[in-house]
Amino acid sequence: MIRALVLSTALLFTAAGSWAQSPVAEPSASAPAAAPAAPKAWNSLSPDQQRVLQGYQGKWDSLPPERQQALAKGSQRWVSMSPEQRAGAQQRFSQWRAMPPEQRQQVRQRWQQYRALPPERQQQVRESFNRFRQMPPERRQELRRQWRQMTPDQRRRVIQHPSPERPPPHRPH
Repeated sequence: MIRALVLSTALLFTAAGSWAQSPVAEPSASAPAAAPAAPKAWNSLSPDQQRVLQGYQGKWDSLPPERQQALAKGSQRWVSMSPEQRAGAQQRFSQWRAMPPEQRQQVRQRWQQYRALPPERQQQVRESFNRFRQMPPERRQELRRQWRQMTPDQRRRVIQHPSPERPPPHRPH
């Protein structure tokens, strides 16, 4: 169960981190370098995208092509969201903006760590997070309490060698 907490926490930060990241994807070390992005004309955006990006209209042509592409992609994603999805995204963005810079940096680092995981490990993290979210609030709180009582070394061992059968180690008082 501690494994679920650890992995769900990682995924929680990845969710926050996904809003923290620039929409421009970081190239991976194994991926070939992509061709430079071509400038995107303002008039090539849909009317809905132009409404979302209206604050950029006057400076659109001065933006780097990569930023234009990222903004166009993000605005298209926004336009395709349901009202509920937009409300959730706005809430997450507000939470992100309320974070101190140090916490944002931690979230960015955790996001990069998550993205560096192999796809099957990322899937395990997502599944563990979903199991954690489905637990009763009291159980989640208990797992958080157990996590806080662990030493950093105990936490590392649980993360590196998760075992659903093994009870979490307790910190000596």
